[in-house]
Amino acid sequence: MAQPTFSTHLGMVDILPDEVGKWQTIERIVREEAKKFNFEEIRTPIMEQTELIARGVGQLTDIVSKEMFAFQRGDDHYVLRPECTAPVARAFVEHHLEQRGGTQNLYYIGPMFRAEKPQKGRQRQFHQFGAEIIGADAPAADVDIIALMMAIYERLGITNTTLKINSVGDPESRKNYTDALTDYFRPHLSQLSDISQKRFENNPLRILDSKEPEDQPFIEDAPVITDYLTEETSAHYEQVKELLTDLNISFEEDPHLVRGLDYYTRTAFELISPDLGAQDALGGGGRYDLLIEEVGGSPTPAVGFAAGIERLLIACEELDIELVEEEMLDVYIVTLGAKARRWALRHLPKLRSAGLSASMDYIGRSIKAQMKDADRENARHTIIVGENELNEGKFTLRNMKKSEEDTYTFDEILNRLAADVPEVHNSVT
Repeated sequence: MAQPTFSTHLGMVDILPDEVGKWQTIERIVREEAKKFNFEEIRTPIMEQTELIARGVGQLTDIVSKEMFAFQRGDDHYVLRPECTAPVARAFVEHHLEQRGGTQNLYYIGPMFRAEKPQKGRQRQFHQFGAEIIGADAPAADVDIIALMMAIYERLGITNTTLKINSVGDPESRKNYTDALTDYFRPHLSQLSDISQKRFENNPLRILDSKEPEDQPFIEDAPVITDYLTEETSAHYEQVKELLTDLNISFEEDPHLVRGLDYYTRTAFELISPDLGAQDALGGGGRYDLLIEEVGGSPTPAVGFAAGIERLLIACEELDIELVEEEMLDVYIVTLGAKARRWALRHLPKLRSAGLSASMDYIGRSIKAQMKDADRENARHTIIVGENELNEGKFTLRNMKKSEEDTYTFDEILNRLAADVPEVHNSVT
């Protein structure tokens, strides 16, 4: 076999036809659950201004400092979006979506890009779905966004999960907590990992995100932010926990949970699954009341989540969750001769108009080869057409699953098959 001249970039993969059905099932379920929660889809460009991402995500985050695919054209600086919350915030401000009235309940599905080291469940082009409630500061919005995230995973049959929650406070809380962390980590600075030493200088809060083994003993004994929350922020966090309990959504408090993006305030949450191994996060999010103002809008509260589709596919594989039923072709027309192929080409539209999936042989292979192809395509029926059939006006209809056949006019075949059209060829309940 000849070696290919070109291949995909490192960390970017082709999603081939045998796998696409799984993706379509996930996307369909996300859309259906979002509709139940009264969310509308929003689609933003994959390319945004670099400054938007830097201001929205944070200059000192790993995403901005070393993971962006950024480039320049003339005086303009662009980036392939590494996440979608900042682009949604930009769209909200740019198009004055607040004028639509009420809260803006928005969801998205699409590719993101980060120039990090590829590993299982993490690619340089990866795919996320997520949702945002913009315009509500009540704890009920935090809980409803969590409920939507949980509903999607439960619909897919992924129940071996743990919801972790925390509050990362308001600016006053974070300042007091950051001062406490600085005082705590300073005597141990030389014992921390190189990355945590750099984070100490810029944002000590991010040390709590570290997965480096040498950092863990110090993280475990570090001060917790809930001891530094303002009265208002603490009350908000308590209400979130109460409402989650009302909805029978179990959770674990993780006082060291901090989201890796700078725009988060108050509620932070993460959904993990042991079925993913060391990289156990399925999705997460939180409240980002400062972001809309940061990207040029009026002060506007918001809360949202994002989840990785690649991680979700791994979890489904580990749990033997079948995302698609076996796909079947309704009709394959087997032809003998050029006249039969012309007849088939004229009659394919009639079959398809009746709601049937239909195909034929285009290149004049033998009947044996065509029947083998029909088997490969998992055809329910074949219609066999040759010169005798054309002269008589009757054609052999073969049920490929029962190995039964009989002859009928085309109209009779059409009526028989159309009456038995499956309502849904692919479904996951």
